[in-house]
Amino acid sequence: MVETADADDVADGAAPEGEDDELAELDQLDDLDALESTAPGKVRGRRWLRYTAVIALAVMFFAAVAAAGFFGWQYKQHNEIDNAGRAALASAQDFVVALTTIETGAVDQDVERVIASSTGEFRDTYSQSASQLRQVLIDNKATSKGTVIDSAIKSVSKDRVDVVLFVDQWISNVTSPKPRMDRSRVSVTMTLVDGKWLASNVELK
Repeated sequence: MVETADADDVADGAAPEGEDDELAELDQLDDLDALESTAPGKVRGRRWLRYTAVIALAVMFFAAVAAAGFFGWQYKQHNEIDNAGRAALASAQDFVVALTTIETGAVDQDVERVIASSTGEFRDTYSQSASQLRQVLIDNKATSKGTVIDSAIKSVSKDRVDVVLFVDQWISNVTSPKPRMDRSRVSVTMTLVDGKWLASNVELK
């Protein structure tokens, strides 16, 4: 009778202890397979995010360096041009004073001062006419004194500056011993030659 009852329990679906252990092991294996199938994707995703962040930071860094370099270069260029303009303007003022100032007893020195402050076509033309000009000034006992009353830069680069100057010039000679004042506008192109700003073109209006 006892054996019959055990057979009935088995028939009703009660699993032996060994089979329960096997089922538990299979469930664990299924869980591991699920983890293995999903974990690599998550790891790859995290790595990709890290790589993207590193690349973005590198791009931002190099962009900042490039921007700093560009603005530094731009500032340097602007500063050099400003310095060139100021230096050329000061030299142009000195040149125009020399050009419009003549002392009868110092004609040679005055002419040489103009030649030394000029270059190019103007220097060539002025040098060729210097002898004749010298004699005319001496014969007429000409005297003049020039004063720059205003000046401005028209255009500027690192080696060429165009300047306009307004000049008052007091003139006297044998026919007009009483000094009279002439006001003129002078346009001068200053060119950088061996570190010196020299007048290369002059127009009097």
